[in-house]
Amino acid sequence: MSNPFLLKQVFNKDKTFRPKRKFEPGTQRFELHKKAQASLNAGLDLKLAVQLPAGEELNDWVAVHVVDFFNRINLIYGTISDGCTERSCPIMSGGPKYEYRWQDENKFRRPTALSAPRYMDLLMDWVEVQINNEDVFPTNVGTPFPKNFLQVVKKILSRLFRVFVHVYIHHFDRIAQLGSEAHVNTCYKHFYYFVTEFGLIDTKELEPLKEMTARMCH
Repeated sequence: MSNPFLLKQVFNKDKTFRPKRKFEPGTQRFELHKKAQASLNAGLDLKLAVQLPAGEELNDWVAVHVVDFFNRINLIYGTISDGCTERSCPIMSGGPKYEYRWQDENKFRRPTALSAPRYMDLLMDWVEVQINNEDVFPTNVGTPFPKNFLQVVKKILSRLFRVFVHVYIHHFDRIAQLGSEAHVNTCYKHFYYFVTEFGLIDTKELEPLKEMTARMCH
């Protein structure tokens, strides 16, 4: 069974966590966040819960979910991070067939093979910079989203998906040991239904977890 208290405990003591990105009360984004949470808390079918509510802007709905997924996936990785080390995971991979290389605009201009913990650290830092950048994720109502917003979002979600791949393939025993599999599976299903509802991830990115997804989500 999922143990949210245990997840919370790990969250509180783990130094690798970043502060959660929150929405300001009274803003349109905060209201949307509450609406999305209410659907989930009411036990609404996840496939329906991800659908764009009538009268809402797609970019706002997507922004709220990207921030929420970042917070949740960051938390999930934190629960197993003590077992994901340079020694246990010298390469960021999803089984023998998939290796992920890191690339950014700063230090790693070419795709570079890194250990999983180093990759995760760079990935979380990179996503955090994106979602805290007002030019990409504007918090003021009325400030337009950039034209390339969904393009940026696709890159963020593709990279966050790789965290699920690594955790499920290399660290699921730890998740099971913590009694957190129900929680992680729900987060995964929510993420999967959302990205497929709005076409925010390439099918080839989903390949590593294809069989598991077919059992869990269809």
